[in-house]
Amino acid sequence: MTSKGRMDNAVPDRKRVVVAGLGAMGSGIARLLLDKRALVQVVGAGAARPDKHGRDLGEVLGTGEMTGVAVTSIGELADIEADIVIQATTSFTREAFPDIMQFVRSGKNVISIAEEMSYPHVTEPLLAKDMEEAARSNGVTILGTGVNPGFILDTLILTLTGSFGNVLSIRASRINDLSPFGHGVMKTQGVGATPEEFRKGLDEGSITGHIGFLQSVHMIADALGWDLDEVIETREPIISRVHRKTPHVTVEPGMVAGCNHSVKGMSKGEPVIVLEHPQQVHPQLEGVETGDYIKIQGDSSSVDMAIRPEIPGGIGTISMAVNMIPQVLEAPAGLVTMLDLPFPRAFMKIKVR
Repeated sequence: MTSKGRMDNAVPDRKRVVVAGLGAMGSGIARLLLDKRALVQVVGAGAARPDKHGRDLGEVLGTGEMTGVAVTSIGELADIEADIVIQATTSFTREAFPDIMQFVRSGKNVISIAEEMSYPHVTEPLLAKDMEEAARSNGVTILGTGVNPGFILDTLILTLTGSFGNVLSIRASRINDLSPFGHGVMKTQGVGATPEEFRKGLDEGSITGHIGFLQSVHMIADALGWDLDEVIETREPIISRVHRKTPHVTVEPGMVAGCNHSVKGMSKGEPVIVLEHPQQVHPQLEGVETGDYIKIQGDSSSVDMAIRPEIPGGIGTISMAVNMIPQVLEAPAGLVTMLDLPFPRAFMKIKVR
């Protein structure tokens, strides 16, 4: 076995994966990994909730089958022999950092779906430096990714710029359905709050809107060599006129169904990057069509791309985390971003050279 924890190419074998976090996204990741058992072996799973500890993973997931993997606390996962950990516990680098460092020091590669981890040095430069040094010292790789940030409003945009000689401006929006997500996302989006509670949450920092906008804007700017003078963010509540309900929240008329969050990357007084992300639970109940839209203007050409309906946020995040396993296992040791790795694609076979 190599120092990166992957099998020699001549002897392909399943990758040993641990899942840290069994909320809405972590449980989905675990289910997809179990579906891909010809490629990966789930050897550990950890949950924050004590009522899940000691139970078989299949029972916790409700799959109807026994997996032989007993769910533990997240702190116990570092002791399990594995090639890689997929972390699905938080949106924030500072909260993800202690567990990531523990996994790295135990010799495991890490994929985190914490939104801030997609480009962590933007908000946490010192923690990013510590992760980079720890990953290099232990011969492993750390990646933050997801459907957004990680793909739609950054990686996909940058891939499209490959067909341009020069890019002048970028405008993109993602109109999506928040319904598949769990309690954590509902809280940060203000779903279920009153308009007054939404404003108070913005002031206090408990309601953040889309986490990852700063990361996406700076990733795009850095990749294209643009120096941004400032980044301007706005957040407005989306007030529901109808009753809406998900497994995690109930929204009555007059309450907040989501957040309309936008960001502008300014250069020389002009908005060169504009990203918009109005997201809410069950938008179809008020006739809102979901979709992903990217407009790129170049000096001699342009692109106006529309994907309707949206790339599903839940399965998109779950799939990105699982699909990046081969790229991370083959990457140089260190803290990497989606800019550093081969483009994402479905993980459907073990590559043999």
